[in-house]
This record gives sequence, C-alpha cells and structure tokens, in this order.
Amino acid sequence: MKTFTLERDADTADQLWLLEHPPVFTQGVAGKSEHVLAPGDIPVVAIDRGGQVTYHGPGQLVVYVLLDIRRVGLTVRGLVSAIERAVIALLGQYGVEARADAKAPGVYVAGQKIAALGLKVSRGCSYHGLSLNVDMDLEPFQRINPCGYADLEVTSMATLLGAGALNKSAIGNALLDCLEFEFSEGSPPKDDASH
Repeated sequence: MKTFTLERDADTADQLWLLEHPPVFTQGVAGKSEHVLAPGDIPVVAIDRGGQVTYHGPGQLVVYVLLDIRRVGLTVRGLVSAIERAVIALLGQYGVEARADAKAPGVYVAGQKIAALGLKVSRGCSYHGLSLNVDMDLEPFQRINPCGYADLEVTSMATLLGAGALNKSAIGNALLDCLEFEFSEGSPPKDDASH
C-alpha cells in the first residue's frame, strides 16, 4: 500500500483493496497508549494512518482506498465524507439506518460504531481506509477505547441483522460498488460536510 502510493504517478489508476486482517490492534500516529487497555495475546501495531486505536479481525471487511484525491476533486474532508456516504448507502441496502458524526469520523447505528476510518494522504494520494464490522467477534473492542473514546460501543451487521442473513462476499462487492460510485470521476465534487 505504501509502496504503491510512493511509486504511483499522475497516470496510475486508483485502486480499492478489499481484505480481512488476522486479529490485530492498530494504533495511528496520534494514538495514545492509554487507549490500549488490555491487549492480551493480540498484537498492537503502530501504523502511519490518522486516528487512535482500533481492532481488525476475521469477519471485518477492510478496504484500502488508494486514490489520487486531487484527480477526483476531493479534499481530505471530502474523502472522509465520501467514504462515510458509501458505507451508509451500503447499510441502507440491508435496511440499516446509519449516520456519520462530524465530530468523530466513522459510521454509527443508534450511537454504536459499525465502521471506522483511518487515512493517510501523501502527495495528494490516500492510503489506509475503512473497516466495516460484518460478522466478527466484538470482544476485542472491549480491550481498547475504540478510536480513543472510553464509552464508545461497537456493533456489527450480524448483531443487527443476524449472521445467517449475511453473505460477506456480496457485502464486500456491494461496498466496493458504493465506494466506486462516490469516487467516480464523472460525478460532481462532493466536498461539503453534509451527510
């Protein structure tokens, strides 16, 4: 991801990488160690994205957003808003009403966080991205202050909808479609802060 971003030029096509991580806590550049409460046997890895600490693990979809934001006419705030809108649109397809919070990036359902964002922009190009809790063990989030918030509750699509109703592959493809719609070069710039 970093190598791709460093080596890309003005003609390099943007990419979205969809994946899952083994269990890991990641701590952003501004991350404070006091937000890692009891990691146990799960490694804590310092990385160069923004934000505090979060958890990644099986059953969570992660999308690395490798985008030339200048080419698509987005600011960093506009990129965050576009990612949030894409996740909200995806969840809407499953009948889940979600929203963004201008004070705390990410996507929330009834005050519980279902998707986290952590980005890095270098030379006008983004990397890192978002994580969406689909059908995963949420217990590790209790070992941290998610995104630096001590009382933040976390949820998943499986918690809201039941695991049997979910096809992770279909959800991943639909999420990529929603992101591609938001980032399409033919769409008008979306740099407002509205959600």
